Order: sequence, then C-alpha cells, then structure tokens
Amino acid sequence: MAFNKPSKKKVAYPIVPLLKKYLAKYDRTTTLPIQYKELNVRQIASIALLDSNGKDTFWETVFFNQSETAEINNALAKIYCLLKTDGDFSILDHLKVARIDYCTFGNTKPYRIRIINQINDNYDHFYLKKIDASRVYGLELEHLLSPSSLSYLVDKETLVEEHIAGIPGDDFMREYLDTSMFNKIRIAKEFVKFNERCFVRLLGDMRSYNYIIDITPDIEGLQYRIRAIDFDQQSYESWKTFYLPQFFKENNPIIELGLNHLTLESVRQYQLEERSLIANRAKASRDRLKELLAVMKKDQISSPDKIEDLKEALKIHHETDRFEQCKNMGEIVETNITLVIEKAFKQSI
Repeated sequence: MAFNKPSKKKVAYPIVPLLKKYLAKYDRTTTLPIQYKELNVRQIASIALLDSNGKDTFWETVFFNQSETAEINNALAKIYCLLKTDGDFSILDHLKVARIDYCTFGNTKPYRIRIINQINDNYDHFYLKKIDASRVYGLELEHLLSPSSLSYLVDKETLVEEHIAGIPGDDFMREYLDTSMFNKIRIAKEFVKFNERCFVRLLGDMRSYNYIIDITPDIEGLQYRIRAIDFDQQSYESWKTFYLPQFFKENNPIIELGLNHLTLESVRQYQLEERSLIANRAKASRDRLKELLAVMKKDQISSPDKIEDLKEALKIHHETDRFEQCKNMGEIVETNITLVIEKAFKQSI
C-alpha cells in the first residue's frame, strides 16, 4: 500500500519550559562541557567515511585545529562519563576519543563519537544532536513503553544519546535474512510486535535504516528484538500508515517472512501479547507517563492540519469518536494508549 512521503524537512521544535521541568525531575538534564554548535563551528575539515566495501556511509570523519583537539576530546570524554557513569570522572584517564563522525543525512545531523577504553581497547559510541522536542518525546515514550530503557541527556540546544547496539535493519535484510541460522518465524514475530509498538505510541518513519536488530543467543536458537534508533518522527505526520512499519517498501523482505511463515491467527496473538505488555508498562510507569503526556498535551509538535487528518484517520480505524475532541498530538497519543489499556485498540492486518 502506498502513501504520501514524509515532509521533506521536518520542523524542529524547541524544548518548552514544562518539558525542561519534566526532564530535570527525571535526571535527563545536565551541564555539558561542550555544545553541538561548538563542534559545528570549530570543525575545519572532513573526509567521507566508507564502509568495509568502500561504499559511502553518509558519515564524514571530521577534524579540528590541532590546538583545539585535546580540549574538544577531553570535553567529549567528560560527556561520556556524564552519560554512562552519572558524572564519575574517575575513569576519565582511561578514555580516548578515537574518531568524531558527522552525518550529512537526516534532520538532526548528529555527531557520532567513537570512544575507547584504553585498559582493554573496548570501544563504544554516543551521539551529539541538535535539540528537537519531537525526538525527546520519542525517546521518553520509548523508555517508558518499550522493552528497553534509554539513556540520554539534554542541555540548552544539545541532545546527547547513547548508542543502541545492533545490526541496522537494511544491513540485516541484505546480508543475514536468508542465512539458515536465523529463525525466520522468530524474526517475523518480532516485526509484528515492533509494528504494534510503533502504532500504539505513534512513532513514524520506521523504515529499515531507522531501526536495528538486536540478536541474543538463547537455549534453543536465537532471540530477536527490533529497536528504533530514530525518534524524529514521533507523532508528527498526518496519515495513519506512516506509523505502521508494515507499509514501508523498505521492510518488504521481513513482511514476506510473515506472509510465508505466520498464520493470521498467530499474527493476532502476537499483536494481543504486545498490547498487553504495553498496557502493563503504561500501568507500571503510570505517574511518570501521566506527567509526560500532560506536558505533551500543552506542547505544539505538529501543525493543525496534520493533527486534524491523523485524528480523523484514527477515528475511522478504531471506530470511536474519542479522537474528535483531541486538540493536539499529545491528546491523540494519550487516546491511543488509553484504548490499549482498555482493550479497545484495533490493529490492521
């Protein structure tokens, strides 16, 4: 099924005072030693970063004046400590910034910092991005309603995010999907659950390059979890199918797995299971989720025409008039989640 393309350039929304207050309450704010803009202004050169096959990754490795490099690297190592050890700088002497990459593709144009622990040569990554309230709401909803917690920090116009490890969805489909060791039924099952999570909390644009596949060895084979890595399109666009990964052509290889290996009854079972888990997570984090949605309902993170179109589409889909009173995206998200808790949520097949 085809649908309109997303807006060519998504509008970035500022962090309003109410959201700042919420983030401070839950330890998502800090004072960073360097801001995104400073890296942007101070970089002096870059070279294309190629993958192991010599193909362009759409990332560039960036460089700074030699006189400033040590200062910048020290600041970035401190940010890693803030993100990973709650500001305990005792490990600082063991950390080394190995590379700083800049993404030329996407809305937030992030910096990716590769950092190495010199004791054991183990490496990790984290990201500096331009602030966008949509992305912050997306991160927070992911933290509260998905199976995985997230670590991120906000300061002024800068967003710091941890790296989410896994195989990018497009790479997985291209290189691993047909390998016999991977359990096709389990992969298809997880995609059904992922599809459900995105639709409930209205996370859009989940094409194959916007999520990763996390693989865990288990007693009998492998288990899979699909995790979103791009949250820019949290409840922003106007049409329902944008929030259903099943409708993106980039995901067709996994869709075909489901068509070949899952029955309609099993798909419905997995949808029901995931909705039950989401409802349990919502109840477990009831107070915090209520606070987040209260802020979201007072914020403007999409345009009036997109809001009207989406609430009309969801009204028809769920066969309920409850979306008619929604005035903004926060109220639409809240209504969607409420329907899940009340077991009145309808999914498309």
